[in-house]
Parts: sequence; C-alpha cells; structure tokens
Amino acid sequence: MPRLALYPGSFDPVTNGHLDVLRRALRLFDRVEVTVGVNVAKHGLFSAEERIELIEASTAEWSEDERARLSIETFDGLIVDRAKARRAVALVRGLRQVSDFDYEMRMAVANRRMAEDIVTLFLTPEPENAFTSASLVREIHRFGGDVSSFVPPPVLARLRARS
Repeated sequence: MPRLALYPGSFDPVTNGHLDVLRRALRLFDRVEVTVGVNVAKHGLFSAEERIELIEASTAEWSEDERARLSIETFDGLIVDRAKARRAVALVRGLRQVSDFDYEMRMAVANRRMAEDIVTLFLTPEPENAFTSASLVREIHRFGGDVSSFVPPPVLARLRARS
C-alpha cells in the first residue's frame, strides 16, 4: 500500500517555504496530499478555491512524477480525522524557527493522542525560506512591499493583480 502523508495548512498564500517543505515530503512518501484548511470564521486573503489554484499553478512545472504523486484537497475539521479517513501514515509540518516548535509540538502530541498510529514529521525549509510565513507575506503585501522573494511567480502575479 502506498504511504500517504498529509501536509495540512492554510496556505494563504502558498510561499516558497511551503513548496520547499512539500518537495521534501514528496521525497519521503509515495503520495502527499496538500490539505488546505477551510475556516469559515476567518477571512483570508484568498478563498480555498484560489489557494488550490495557486498551489496547482506553483507546482505546474515540477516533474511529472512529483505532480502525479501530489493531490490538493480542502478540509474542515480535525486533521487527524482526515488522516484516518485517507489512511495516511503521517502529517507533515514545516518548522521555520524555534518559535514554531512549541505550537507544533503541542499539536503533534494532541494528534498522537487521537490517532497514535499517525506520525507527525517536522521538516525544515532551506535557510532562505526559514523566516518566510504566509502571515508575513500578507503583512508586507498589505503595506505595498515587495514579496517577490517569498512567493512563487503565480502567487506574485495574483497579488499584483489585486493591488
């Protein structure tokens, strides 16, 4: 049976750091599902449908093998429930810096209590992406700053179109 990992997050917007972690996950697992979180209480920069489109566009030039082993879906609810339903063996989480560790560790422990057979795997991005976050991109963009070094070209184009 192919080993499936879920890579959950808001991806609002998808950043170069997200893509870096995703590529690393594809090297470790047979299949990876980017699981785009939907939270109706939050008003993000992009809708869930737009985030899926941007992830697809940002990975369009990846190898045929990488794209064939990648899926992008939305979810609403507990990620462990999604992982169980999809028979995933792991949850992939990106760790950019030490400050991420406390939150991510608490989530990993809670998820393990709810689904002990699903492993949480922390992956770090390349150093140039270590301080990039979607919230940082949104903040810089909101004030008219240049986010071109933080996001892939399809995201940059969509952000510029909204300005």
